[in-house]
Amino acid sequence: MVHKAVISKRLLQRRGGLSNSIQPALDGAAVIGITWGLVVHYIGGFTPDYTILLLLLLGLLAMAYDKFGIYRSNSNFTGKTFNLFKSWSITFLALVVLAFLTKTSEIYSRLLVGQLYLLGLSSQILLHYLVRLAYQKISEHSQQVEKVIIVGQGSLSNYLKFRISNNPWMREQIVGTVLLPGQTASLLTAEDTDAEKPAEEANAILGDIDDLSMLIEKHDIAKVYIVTPLESSDVVDKLYRTLLDKYVSIHWIPDIFSLRLVNHSVKEISGIPVLTLSETPLIGTKLLTKSIVDLAMTVLILAAISPILLAVAIAVKLDSPGPVFFRQKRAGWNGKTFRIWKFRSMYVHQEDGGKLKQAEKNDSRITRVGAFIRKTSLDELPQLFNVLTGDMSLVGPRPHAVQHDQEYSQRIFDYFARHNIKPGITGLAQVRGLRGETKDINQMIQRIEADIEYINNWSVWLDLTVLVRTTLVFTGKNAY
Repeated sequence: MVHKAVISKRLLQRRGGLSNSIQPALDGAAVIGITWGLVVHYIGGFTPDYTILLLLLLGLLAMAYDKFGIYRSNSNFTGKTFNLFKSWSITFLALVVLAFLTKTSEIYSRLLVGQLYLLGLSSQILLHYLVRLAYQKISEHSQQVEKVIIVGQGSLSNYLKFRISNNPWMREQIVGTVLLPGQTASLLTAEDTDAEKPAEEANAILGDIDDLSMLIEKHDIAKVYIVTPLESSDVVDKLYRTLLDKYVSIHWIPDIFSLRLVNHSVKEISGIPVLTLSETPLIGTKLLTKSIVDLAMTVLILAAISPILLAVAIAVKLDSPGPVFFRQKRAGWNGKTFRIWKFRSMYVHQEDGGKLKQAEKNDSRITRVGAFIRKTSLDELPQLFNVLTGDMSLVGPRPHAVQHDQEYSQRIFDYFARHNIKPGITGLAQVRGLRGETKDINQMIQRIEADIEYINNWSVWLDLTVLVRTTLVFTGKNAY
């Protein structure tokens, strides 16, 4: 039975503050003011066309700012500046694509749009810097530093200490760590060496949970973070009952990061907190955004490379008997199968014993033209038609043959996690050189890790980055 208190107040809340009130208002006012000034200067006054431009700009910026957490992250200004740059670049790219598709690009002044991008981005960076500076100055004089204890140790606990110690927006001082049952102080030095090191005083071991009440009074503690590994979650109930009458803020951080998470997030259902461990990033407007970008860019690419497609098709047909295209079942998004398009690069043959064999170096099955188009990845170009039909994306994990999926899924436990997004013509693994024949299982594991990294960090900006990098690594030593 769900307690009434759970549904009477939302448990997941965004903290109030400058990032959720003043900052967005200043940003919006700056965008509107700069747009108005430029339009008046160059056009003489607002027209319906420029009104639409302004509304689209504000709407797309709102989505981009939400995607990059512009108002949710305040730790590193260099990172914030880069996220602002990405948000503005993606927004203006989307505006250019929309103008091209609607054949309205000639309506707008290119000089005006260029200056709007530069002045708008510059104003946002300046405003975020000034607001940050003002908040820090005010906090230094008005906000009392809260003393904090971390309950539990490990890589997640160390990361939490590092983030708190290095975040100027958090007026918190970590006094030290209290150990959970079964943990010993000696374990602290055996943590992952890649984890950031927190401040020395934050690493101090103050005792175990039996000492917690005494330590809270001794150090005048205002806040307690409970960091529990999955196997120790049962201790939270005891700790909560102990801390409830100590007049301290209590925060629970379950260590779910020992699992291979896929696009994880925290949500709520009617006020009930939900930890999402695995989910596709293509939800709602994100799916629409990726589909629009795929469709627009695919149409442009097909228009540009149609002579190349024709030339390759003729070469394949003249080089050896058989069809121009090769069709094969592949597993796609959510495991649904589709038939992939490729230029045929091998002689028509029957697989030995019905077992699918990967292409290898000096493979006798590969034709002369096939060797060239595989080396240059031209054999993959017909997959643009799979993008048009919605079975694939320009960027995503490469779809493997169904038989290979069945084989590798038995040897790699999180193999099928790569199907949480549309498969792509190119992907993060491919631009890192993880393509072609996989001679041992470790090579496939590296591909899977890159695919899951892509899913966890998907954005339009990442897609564009991968596409640009693909043109730079169009050929490779593993392509045969």
